[in-house]
Amino acid sequence: MEQKQNPNLSREQKAVLFTKATERSFSGEYLRHRADGIYTCANCGAKLFESNRKFDSECGWPSFDQSIEGAVKYVDDNSHGMRRVEVVCANCGGHLGHIFPDGPRETTGQRFCINSLSLGFEKKD
Repeated sequence: MEQKQNPNLSREQKAVLFTKATERSFSGEYLRHRADGIYTCANCGAKLFESNRKFDSECGWPSFDQSIEGAVKYVDDNSHGMRRVEVVCANCGGHLGHIFPDGPRETTGQRFCINSLSLGFEKKD
C-alpha cells in the first residue's frame, strides 16, 4: 500500500509513521491523556481507538485493549531479532505500534502499544 503523507506532520511523526521509528518511552503526548473522544491516525485522520478502551499499562506508551473494528491491520514483524505483530492504520498504512497478548484479562487480554506521535485526538462533544 502506498502511503500518502500529510504535509503537516512533524519530522518525528513521519519517522514513526513511515519508517517505523519508536518514540522514547514515557515521552508521548497521549501517554497520560484522559478525555472522552476518539484517537485518530495522525497522518490520515482515520478513527482508530475509542478513549474508553485506553488503559495504563505502565509500559511507557499509550495502551488500548481494543481498536475500532476494521480500523487497523496486523503485519508480522520479525525485525530486531524479535517476533512481534505490527499494528498499522487500515486506511493509510501508517505504522502505529505493536499488539501484545498481555493486556487486561477482564476485557480482551490484548495490549495495543501505540506511539503518541502516530495519533491525533478528537474530543467528544
